[in-house]
Amino acid sequence: MERSLRAARGATYVYFVLCGTLMGAWVVHIPAIEDRVGISHATLGGLLVLLGLGAFIGMQAAGPLTDRLGARVVVPAGGVLCGATLVLPGLARDPWTLAGALLVFGFCNGCLDVSMNAHAVHVEKAYGRPVMSGFHATFSVGGVLAALLAAGAAGAGLNPAAGMAAMGAAGIVISLASARALLPATPAPAESPAPGAESPVPAGEAETAPASKAAATTGRVWLLAVLALMVMLCEGAANDWSALHLKDVLGAPAGTAAFAYGTFAAAMTLGRLLADRFAARFGSRAILRHGAATAAVGITLVALGPWIWAAFTGWALFGLGLSGCVPQLFSAAGHADPAAAGANVSRVAGLGYVGMLAGPAVIGWLTHLVALNHAFVLLTLLCVTTAVGARVLRTDPDPDPAPVGEMATVAP
Repeated sequence: MERSLRAARGATYVYFVLCGTLMGAWVVHIPAIEDRVGISHATLGGLLVLLGLGAFIGMQAAGPLTDRLGARVVVPAGGVLCGATLVLPGLARDPWTLAGALLVFGFCNGCLDVSMNAHAVHVEKAYGRPVMSGFHATFSVGGVLAALLAAGAAGAGLNPAAGMAAMGAAGIVISLASARALLPATPAPAESPAPGAESPVPAGEAETAPASKAAATTGRVWLLAVLALMVMLCEGAANDWSALHLKDVLGAPAGTAAFAYGTFAAAMTLGRLLADRFAARFGSRAILRHGAATAAVGITLVALGPWIWAAFTGWALFGLGLSGCVPQLFSAAGHADPAAAGANVSRVAGLGYVGMLAGPAVIGWLTHLVALNHAFVLLTLLCVTTAVGARVLRTDPDPDPAPVGEMATVAP
């Protein structure tokens, strides 16, 4: 058990890095593809909505499919599809073909994203302690890897299509090679009484009790999804507006301003590497509550601080505070009903992804009414609301943990 579980955890890391690398490969090639297709920034912004739409649809499709077929089937399939379709944006010749390419690639990326998160929930359940944040940290590592590979491809004289095709082909091979290490699908345990045994639930309540429990679980999952939307809206806003804040509001040179996002991303990666240990000690509710509160302090410092050093400090606190929030929400959704982990994660991830896409647009709209730094006050309010809403996370242990004998064999 120890060996297979370690292998499954290692394979999950691989798929998170792979997902981050394939998405990063598209992101780092955006300028070259934009020039090749001949579109404006405004048109590109509209096309990116299709990428998000495709991802949202893929998440909703892959979640229930993962519950039915198992992660060992759906995760590698998502990886293969994502790798195969990565080249499509690089081959686009006009806005219409780019639109179709982004819709298809987004769909495949959404399938991989949700299925690997659902599998991560099962790995975490088998370990009997938090490991989700570590997986999300390696997704960020994939983005850095994509940037390095793209730089190497450009140095070798490869055009975007050739570079993306090479990375996609490598992704297909890695995805297939890692599939056998994933955990197999496990059928849900039967809940019917043994032959001759009397049902513990009265006949009149036998049908209503499961229905009411399912309704309560669904309602709680949607509350988690709303929290994910707010947290990921904050992330999306930081991604697109952090550098512009230093440049346009504080008058920092372009080179200095670029470090604003780097500070945010580095703090978020560091926080995710540490969050599992803190979650194991203090609980996921504490991570969400105090993390959101820390993020609120950070973004308030950004919004109101008139100094560049204050802005860097604020963006670092913002990234550090947000770092553990999304993994805790995904984990809570998956553990709410292990038999429907994929479907529940797809709801939380899907609505969260909407927030990620909406964040830059919402802040942009607010800049028509107030200054950019004052628009960040909205993010403060969202973080405070998330901290208050952290009570939706349970503090009691998983009602169906891994067997004691299995957990004891798993080393850190």
